[in-house]
Amino acid sequence: MTDTRTELGIGMVGYAFMGAAHSQAWRTAPAFFDLPLRPRLTAVCGRNEDAAGDVARRFGWESVETDWRVLLTRDDIDVIDICTPGNTHAEIAIAALEAGKHVLCEKPLANTVAEAEAMAAAATEAAKRGVRAMVGFTYRRTPAVAYARQLVASGRLGTIRHVRGQYLQDWLADENAPLSWRLDKSLAGSGALGDIGAHIIDMAQYVTGSSITSVSGLMETFVKTRPIAGDSATLGGTSSADAERGPVTVDDAAAFTARFADGAIGVFEATRFATGRKNALRLEINGTRGSIAFDFEDMNVLELFDATEDPAVAGFRRIMVTEATHPYIAAWWPPGHGLGYEHGFTHQVVDLVTDIAKGADPVPSFADGLAVQRVLAAVEASAADGTTHTTGADS
Repeated sequence: MTDTRTELGIGMVGYAFMGAAHSQAWRTAPAFFDLPLRPRLTAVCGRNEDAAGDVARRFGWESVETDWRVLLTRDDIDVIDICTPGNTHAEIAIAALEAGKHVLCEKPLANTVAEAEAMAAAATEAAKRGVRAMVGFTYRRTPAVAYARQLVASGRLGTIRHVRGQYLQDWLADENAPLSWRLDKSLAGSGALGDIGAHIIDMAQYVTGSSITSVSGLMETFVKTRPIAGDSATLGGTSSADAERGPVTVDDAAAFTARFADGAIGVFEATRFATGRKNALRLEINGTRGSIAFDFEDMNVLELFDATEDPAVAGFRRIMVTEATHPYIAAWWPPGHGLGYEHGFTHQVVDLVTDIAKGADPVPSFADGLAVQRVLAAVEASAADGTTHTTGADS
């Protein structure tokens, strides 16, 4: 079923970090890209009406709701954009799809495989009625990463042998950094593994075009308790070390080895304790005919090694992925004028709106999100019992 409307009403649930990124994307996309449907910032929803209202004023949302269920009853809303903690994703997404609303859901898709399976099943049923669902792995839409996928798919690297993925941050390295929902397993599902490890899992499977079939994992929580955010002892110049502390119930770091369906092996690491690394999402892939390497801290560059060249002059070359022929770039600036973190969210909007208008199923799909969730669960199970676990993907 093809959507014949000229506008697409957006109802966004959640308004904090991701809500701001998504709001900026919904506003920006139609200004730079010729979209078949124009997104309309119809309503933002949050339990704190004053905070949601502030976001509405700053980004131009037309109205504010405090109960996401109300969004499902509004005829002027076509898409539900879920930017809330993982423990709420399944309930909101399934209800929205059943109500006939398209859904964009932030990653990871859910907190458990069972929730993700239910969401994927709901998306499959909804697609039969022309209702679309996408999970928000926005790093796929970094032009250098999308170009890396093109190179691998074209056979430029030959047969893939090795995959190395890292996501390194340091924002929790201070043991007195306060507790937040991301450190509560009941809300976040897992820590570094699900929060940032999900990104490198999805990116590796996307760029290689191959699924992870088995893993052997290791996880650690370095700081077991942290100051409770908002505790009075943290105010008035008092050291946060003296504040009341609560338990950290997620991992601080995770590492695992992996096997891929195409025979490649992988090594992965996710941590929020890598001092000096702010947002180092790295991927290196080695094949029989060459290699590629990417680091989000230098996000406009893709490194390429051509193993077929004369060894006397061969070496990694820096490709500035800012040419109009590169993915997404033609809509932006002249060559050499780099893009930033926020542009991936804009590209996500472009792809989702285009697919909705065409009546096509967008990617990454909820099934893709489920595949990542199964890898996350296998890593966690492996870390718990010390054995290798399969993911259920075809080998």
